[in-house]
Amino acid sequence: MITLDLLYYIVGFLFLIFGILNFLNQKKTLRARLSGGVFWTSYSATFLLANVLSDFIIGCIVVLLAIIAGLNWLKPEKVEVTVKEKEYEIQSAQIYKHKLFIPALLVPLITLAGTFLLPYCSFFEAKNATLISLILAIVFSFILACFMFKASPKKAIKDATHTMDHISWAALLPQILATLGVIFVSTGMGNEVEKLLSNYISLNNSFMAVAAYCICMALLTMIMGNAFAAFPVISAAIALPVLISNMHANPAIVGAIGMLSGFRGTLMTPMAANFNTVPAVLLELDSKNGVIRAQFLSGLLLLVANIFLMYFLAFNF
Repeated sequence: MITLDLLYYIVGFLFLIFGILNFLNQKKTLRARLSGGVFWTSYSATFLLANVLSDFIIGCIVVLLAIIAGLNWLKPEKVEVTVKEKEYEIQSAQIYKHKLFIPALLVPLITLAGTFLLPYCSFFEAKNATLISLILAIVFSFILACFMFKASPKKAIKDATHTMDHISWAALLPQILATLGVIFVSTGMGNEVEKLLSNYISLNNSFMAVAAYCICMALLTMIMGNAFAAFPVISAAIALPVLISNMHANPAIVGAIGMLSGFRGTLMTPMAANFNTVPAVLLELDSKNGVIRAQFLSGLLLLVANIFLMYFLAFNF
């Protein structure tokens, strides 16, 4: 049976390759090679050896990653693009045109199809169908892209390493912040947030409770940089005790629109570095906050829409 463990091994192996290529990159300084190699190799160990290493060792690895990232030792390689390479890129774009998007668009399509179909296949772990579908979709799209564009897997891995060098530590944020949200709930932070809000806001009014839930989801997401970290905390504080238990709101609608409200916060914060800051760097924008400025108003308008949408739907379905 294909389980989530197998997919963790695939991801861990990829990070291990990133680490090895960093060690072998002669274009970097010695410190950049060592820091990059140690960073990605150590991170790969949390996937490849998670069943072997103790919690203490895993914790030490996380501290090591934080030290390397905090000291800003992760330096991307400076790549000089020659005129010949630039001409080749332009020529390839003119030849393939919109076909360039096929492998990228297949990832969500295959993931969606697999989410519905894999639970009926006995050789896949049904409870993790979405994640399994996602990894399989990426592997399939990678192979297809190599065939479509006549590119070597070696070149693709090298380019992926270069991209990860630019994304740097931000690649770890979703996983770390989601874990942080679970820790906050375990320490009772949700109850403390509920007590704090009840002192200033009347949560007996259904509209006020909905507005408080959506706005707090967006605000905590802006602070933490990830809606998955904010969701368990604010849901434990407002959604479960107030909206669902006391007011009998539809849990599915409250959860879905609540998470969407958190995503609106993602649009408006530099803390969501992998969504906002990294694209600005990769696109070589003049301002690192250019992406945020372009979508801030949209985020606010969508947040207001989410409040009214939850209010009218959660208590009627």
